[in-house]
This record gives sequence, structure tokens and C-alpha cells, in this order.
Amino acid sequence: MKCKKAASMLAIVLLLGGFMALSCSRESADSGSGGVYFFNFKPEQDAVYQTIAKEYTAKTGVPVKVVTAASGTYEQQLRSEIAKIDAPTIFQINGPVGYASWKNYTADLSGSEIYSHLADKSLAISDNGGVYGIPFAVEGYGIIVNNKIMNAYAALPGAKIKSLDEIKNFAKFKEVVEDMQSKKAALGIDGVFASTSLLPGEDWRWQTHLSNVPIYYEFRDNNVDLSSSAATATIKFQYAENFKNIFDLYLNYSTIDKAMTGSRTVDDSMAEFALGRAAMVQNGNWAYGQIAGVSGNTVQPEDVRFIPIYTGMPGEETQGLCIGTENFFCINKNASAASQKASLDFMNWLYTSPEGKAHVSKDLGFIVPFDTFTDTEKPADPLAIQVMAWSANTAVSNIPWNFTVYPSQQFKDDFGSALLLYAQGQMSWNAVRDTVIKSWAAEKAAAN
Repeated sequence: MKCKKAASMLAIVLLLGGFMALSCSRESADSGSGGVYFFNFKPEQDAVYQTIAKEYTAKTGVPVKVVTAASGTYEQQLRSEIAKIDAPTIFQINGPVGYASWKNYTADLSGSEIYSHLADKSLAISDNGGVYGIPFAVEGYGIIVNNKIMNAYAALPGAKIKSLDEIKNFAKFKEVVEDMQSKKAALGIDGVFASTSLLPGEDWRWQTHLSNVPIYYEFRDNNVDLSSSAATATIKFQYAENFKNIFDLYLNYSTIDKAMTGSRTVDDSMAEFALGRAAMVQNGNWAYGQIAGVSGNTVQPEDVRFIPIYTGMPGEETQGLCIGTENFFCINKNASAASQKASLDFMNWLYTSPEGKAHVSKDLGFIVPFDTFTDTEKPADPLAIQVMAWSANTAVSNIPWNFTVYPSQQFKDDFGSALLLYAQGQMSWNAVRDTVIKSWAAEKAAAN
């Protein structure tokens, strides 16, 4: 009996000790120096961020974890990660629509050091005097051209241009593309354009980036107030034919048959361009690292050029690149105070220290909106340089990124699915247009 009582007492002591240990461990975790968990949006930047995380941890002792979502799955994976005890402390949103979805998790950054360095404060996501998303990169996209191939084409008998600079609108662009495709054997290419990636999750260059061009013109021509949810509740897709103009060129003058587009990825497309199998590819300045990193890359930096995405709009001779941002970082307000501070310290180091800035400009290739970067600390890759040049060119009108007001990822997925069916000959263009209009309205209504 005494043994049983002694055993019972020992069990109680051990149980209480366990609760005390658990309580102490929780208190220690909450009152410690905190840690950083960055949930990254772009798969092509994962390797660089992993290197940055290791370097920062070695330098400061602060643990930094970077997890990168698979292409096209960011919102879905963020919902899963944010619900965990060990939730991201830094995450990304894509603008006002993203903020509406995640506003319950975003801390007010109006008093942060990194916000004080934002050169144009209007770029931030603000709400009732608070700042909840800070842009960390300005980017541009258009049609990337291998100018060595273009010069070889211009030297052929009967070429439609003498240099790339003669292309100023869709009519001339189409004429050149058709002629180049007929001369692809002489040029040593498989097609003018790299393959159109319509595999689900790999179709963002079309359902988001390409569609931004006609949607921008629709909003502009109808004086749509982009800050008004009512004004953006529906679209007419009135320039659907302009989208079709350029999309048909991509499909019909390509390295592959358009029936194969459903099996192609962005990496496939960029590899074709890097290996000299295609003369052109639609993408942004972030893609230069992909091009340069392809084993066997044949494209030299001095041969990489940008031209605008021409679709046949009146006055497009003065149209520039699509330049803007959908990259806003947020701090999870539900993280511990220590982890919020650690996360802000990490972002400050990345954008203010010599080591961090070198990673941003050289490895990530970001064109940054902060006043901490000198001219010599800005990106040196050819596409970033050209984006900065187009931005400074007052003779053209660059197209802003209006896809930040798109209804949802589901809308984009619906659009992408319709484009794949169209490419495969299973859906008419009128049906694609109707899908876009209906999905936009339904997703906007659901969001509201």
C-alpha cells in the first residue's frame, strides 16, 4: 500500500513537473529572440532565398526558414501554412485583392524602418492610416527577343525589317513573325516563339500577364476607378480580339504544335529561348536568371532585348512595357512580438546592408523601390537595365499592372483552362470570351 501511495505521489510530481516544463518552454519561446519564417511566392527565386537565409543565420544567429510554394498554388498553400502553430512570419500579397483576403493577418508597418525607406509611399498597401503591405520589387514584362537571331533575319533577302527598332505596332510585328517562321530553317530555329505553357499552374503568363494589356485599355477607355469594388465588379472584355491577335501568333508560330501546349511549363519555354531554338518569348525581367542558368545557354547578355506586347490597339506605337508590382511583403500580426521584430530586422538587413543589397540586386535581380540603393547597387542584368530605361523614357506610356484587381486565383484558373481548350481546338474564341466575362463577375460577387 505504501508503495502504491509513493508511486502515486511520484506520478503526480512527474505530471506537475511536465506541466511546469511545458509552461516554461512556451514562456521561453514567446519571450525569446524570435525567428523568421518567410513564405515565398516565386519558385524561380527559391535557391537564392535559401542562400540568403543561411548567410543571415550564420551572421546573426537568428533562424530563418524559407518555404516556397509550387507555381500557381501560393494562395492555397498560404491558407494551410497560416493556420499552423509555426505559421509564416513574412508572407506576400499581390495588391488590394490580396490584402482583402489576408487583412486579418497583416501587421501595421507604418512605423517600421523599411517603410521609411520606401521612395514612393503611394506604392504601399494602405488602409485607414495604416500600412499593411510594402512593395519590395518593381518589375517589367514584355516580349524578350534574341537580337542576334533578329539581326540574322534582317540580313536575309526579303526581310521585312532592317532592325528590331522598326517594330512599333502589331501589324509590323505580325508581318515579321510570319516571315521569320517561313525562314526558320535558315535562322536555325524551331519557331519564332518559345512554347506557350498552358499546363495548369504554368499558364500565368497568359491568363494574368498577357490579359493585363487588353484589360488595362478597357479600364482606361471606360475611366474605371480601380479603387472601387463596384466599378470593377464586371468587365466587358471588349478588347478580347486584341488578346486573340497576339495569342494566336504565340500558338501558330511556335516551336511546338499548339495541341502540345497543355504539357509545357515556363521552364520548358525559357530553356527553348536560352538554347536558341526560339527567337522570342513573353516573360519579365525576373526571367534573366532562368535564361542565363540554362545549361548550354547560347544567348549573350548583349543580345537580350525587350519589346512591348503589341495587340493592335490604336496608338500603340508609343506603348511601352508592362511595369509595376504585385509583390508586397506583410508581417503576420499573429506571430509573437519577438518574431515580428526578427522578421522586420531581416527585411531591413536585406534592403539596407551592403551584403543584403548585393543579394537583392545581383542574385535576385530586383529593381527596388527603396532609397537605400545607389546607382551602382542596382541590377546589372540586361532585362532589368531595360526595364529601368523604359521606365525613364518619357516618350512612351508604360502599362501599369492592373491585374492586381483581378477577382481571384479561381478566375485566373478558369481563364487558363479556357485558353488551353481553345489552343486544343475544343473551345471557340467566343466561348473563351464568355468564360472570362462570367468568371470575373462570379468571382467578384463571391469576394464581396
